[in-house]
Amino acid sequence: MQKASRCLLTLSLLSALAIGSVSTAMAGERLDNIMEKKVLRVGTPGDYRPFSMKEDGKFVGHDIELVQKMADVYGWKVEFVHSSWSNLAKDMADNKFDVAVGGITRSPARVLTGDFLPAYAPFGKVALIHKKNKDKLTSLEKLNSPDVTVIKNPGGTNEQFVLQNLTKAKILTHEKNYEIPELIAQGKGDLMITENAEAKLYAKKFPQLHAQFLDHPLTPVNYMGFWMPTDDADYTRVMNYLWNLMDLRGELKSLEKKYGV
Repeated sequence: MQKASRCLLTLSLLSALAIGSVSTAMAGERLDNIMEKKVLRVGTPGDYRPFSMKEDGKFVGHDIELVQKMADVYGWKVEFVHSSWSNLAKDMADNKFDVAVGGITRSPARVLTGDFLPAYAPFGKVALIHKKNKDKLTSLEKLNSPDVTVIKNPGGTNEQFVLQNLTKAKILTHEKNYEIPELIAQGKGDLMITENAEAKLYAKKFPQLHAQFLDHPLTPVNYMGFWMPTDDADYTRVMNYLWNLMDLRGELKSLEKKYGV
């Protein structure tokens, strides 16, 4: 081998080692920060019952209880970061939190930029409608009509479904997701697109409402998931361990029963 070739090979090997050293040094940084500060930052829109809802100044719901139980294993304090559906991906990219919860759909788009803990809460898209329309709005084609008013909140997969499938309907946007069911009950709109758990909850809360398509959802079955950054394999491993521990202890089933998910 010529001297120039040997030098080039040596430089290549040193570069590779240097890159490997940097990667090793960076690995575990998120987990190290959490362990050092004993704080897990949890992002959530906090407007989607029964998963996450801000009530009386604090977050409550299925996901809130579950992530708290996971953090308790290591004695971490949970620091909630209020986000929104339209800013959730940006906030995660900007490192504003370590995990996002609150009824987050495991979507093909989200998995391109983040990792998910194991799936839970199977669902399909359904319509929360006013009871007066129970026998009228019986198919996707009938929802997609100029005389139908749909109210959606910005961001998230419910808005995507509306914009893709209800192009002929009149579409209104309302910022606060949790206020939309009452608007439908008041007759200010005909329906909102949501998932099984939320539709059943609000149909029970407001007698004027009906959860349409529960037995035959408008979309194939999908699942919720806790959404996390992908910058630390050690952190992902620990979070998966905590989820599995909750499953083995029966916490997952207990919370599913409590919140009807």
